Amino acid sequence: MLSCFLAEKAADTVTLIPVRKDGLDAWLAAAPAATAAWVRGVGFTAEPGATALLPAADGRLDRVLVGVGEMLDLWSFAGLPTTLPAGAKGGEASYALEDGLTPEQATALATGWALGSYRFTRYRKPKKDLPRLVLPAGADAQAVDSMARAVTLVRDLINTPAEDMGPSDLAAAAQELGAEFGAAVSVIAGDDLLAANYPTVHAVGRAAAKAPCLIDLTWGDAGRPLVCLVGKGVCFDSGGLDIKAAGGMLLMKKDMGGAAHVLGLARLVMAAQLPVRLRVLVPAVENAISGNAFRPMDIITTRKGLTVEIGNTDAEGRLILCDALAEADSAKPALILDFATLTGAARIALGTELPALFANDDPLADDILAAAKETGDPLWRLPLWQGYAKQLDSKIADLNNAPGGGYGGAITAALYLERFITKGTPWAHIDLMAWNASAKPGRPEGGEAMGLRAAFAMLSRRFPKG
Repeated sequence: MLSCFLAEKAADTVTLIPVRKDGLDAWLAAAPAATAAWVRGVGFTAEPGATALLPAADGRLDRVLVGVGEMLDLWSFAGLPTTLPAGAKGGEASYALEDGLTPEQATALATGWALGSYRFTRYRKPKKDLPRLVLPAGADAQAVDSMARAVTLVRDLINTPAEDMGPSDLAAAAQELGAEFGAAVSVIAGDDLLAANYPTVHAVGRAAAKAPCLIDLTWGDAGRPLVCLVGKGVCFDSGGLDIKAAGGMLLMKKDMGGAAHVLGLARLVMAAQLPVRLRVLVPAVENAISGNAFRPMDIITTRKGLTVEIGNTDAEGRLILCDALAEADSAKPALILDFATLTGAARIALGTELPALFANDDPLADDILAAAKETGDPLWRLPLWQGYAKQLDSKIADLNNAPGGGYGGAITAALYLERFITKGTPWAHIDLMAWNASAKPGRPEGGEAMGLRAAFAMLSRRFPKG
């Protein structure tokens, strides 16, 4: 069990009482007069996330009113681990939910508490302890633990700076994950990428001091449906010779967020023992500058055999992904799903909190969007508008990686990736921020899992156990 939970109540465990704004008057009317006066006196109005601490007769904290929305969901109590009293020095506060929750509510609230207890502590010790929650009755402890560990993995990988999260470090994380679940992990690195025919991965990463690599994780019985996950693993993006400005480079440690997501999703799939043959491909590079950096107007022959003219070295994500997607597609999988922090255009269109979904298969897109709605893990579908495909044309190659004009950039990037998928292979592409620009309850500023819960719910429904 995760350290943020207790198995049972202690004598001084404090009860958490959810109250909706429209139910506050009724709660106050049923409460003792002194309690009602206290709640009114502290100005509690049951706004979602607000709390009112209720003392016992001896002055100890006894109960906490928690403002919630219309429904109890994942985030209802997620802000509490960092806002509730953690206990006196040398002690430890514990909290428990009121009885009467459905198993779904209990699991969601416990998961939110676990995500709200997340702290990135690799480089700085936490300043205070956090309170713990008694695992609610009816909660699926395994599901809570699995999701919390997957999101923690995603957040930790993204939050780690590039000096400690280069291609080999990302490969080590995949190998550690594979060892935990009995998956096979192979790594092709450096010039071996050319011999193995991953030319775009090599071209993008060859200028860095840390060698590029292709990470390949496989798990599950060979006779089961093949699910391929592909994640963009640009461990740092300077922009290459088309160098970014300082402000544009500031968050580029997160440019391997797609890789972090597919490793997190793989963890969920393997922990749940879904009946699939899982393959995870992560092209991992640092897009750096040196004398052998790839150049604008260079032409690279990709793994699929298509030639690509380099219109911009800062459009490197689609280059490394195209080789990995071609390899994933070659095995004729049941579906391919890729995650990538691919375009600023998607952020301009949808903002930082709403990942863009592209798909060449309507049933797959519908299943992902239904799961997104069900899990409260939002995605928004954008079109693979074929009218823009001509923007990828090059006068001297099959494709240009960076169309000019600046319009529809998320769409043209997705159309580029689609060229490496065989018609008839179900494929979905998620273009995401992978970063919380500001803190919200349960979602601290920094690396974030986006679309992860939706993707896992989709896979769980498509490939049910039993």
